[in-house]
Amino acid sequence: MLLEVNKINTYYGISHILFDVSLQVAQGEVVCVLGRNGVGKTTLIRSIMGLTVPKSGSLTFKGTSLKGKRPFEIAYLGIGFVPEDRIIFPKLTVKENLEMGIKKGQKAGPWNLERVYDIFPILKNRQTQMGGTLSGGEQQMLTIARTLMGNPDLLLLDEPTEGLSPLIVKELEKQIRTLKNEGMTILLSEQNSTVTLNLSDRSYILEKGQIKWEGEISVLQERKEILQKYLGL
Repeated sequence: MLLEVNKINTYYGISHILFDVSLQVAQGEVVCVLGRNGVGKTTLIRSIMGLTVPKSGSLTFKGTSLKGKRPFEIAYLGIGFVPEDRIIFPKLTVKENLEMGIKKGQKAGPWNLERVYDIFPILKNRQTQMGGTLSGGEQQMLTIARTLMGNPDLLLLDEPTEGLSPLIVKELEKQIRTLKNEGMTILLSEQNSTVTLNLSDRSYILEKGQIKWEGEISVLQERKEILQKYLGL
């Protein structure tokens, strides 16, 4: 297993958000965490990244404990984080934004400008344009591409389709599928079940901060009553 999350409990102040949450992600898998808004999906991603530290439980990545490690240290271990709010540098060009994703002292890896532009050709066309002038969908692509420039072993995608038009969602889905086909390991937090059913190998469903269902994505495709129960679809 590349990532192992074992019975973590995470709080915001005195509010208990995650209750004994466990999950695993194997090398080369795309695993999705499904659930309605406010069930703890983003908190789970932030817990893995060290941005909201769990009070108990354990997190292990490539056999190394993440306990006590700061977010930049976790990033250097090989976890890339794409937040839901698409944080870019609005006054830097697209190319400059991408170059900001290269870690200091980073050895050459499979991801570089040429390869990123192959997957996100719109960014090549916009490479001299200021990041702040891009559309929401283009900014999401830029955020993912910038994270890839750090050559992560695991990509954390938090609500990547949130607020995007159906057309852009389709394009983004195609690009994430390309990443999957190239062997990228992805943990995807989403409430758009259509996207996750198309992309994922396995799924976990969160409700009120607890894992209520886990299994192969093929089971969810066949048993839509599970989605109806937990997502109201």
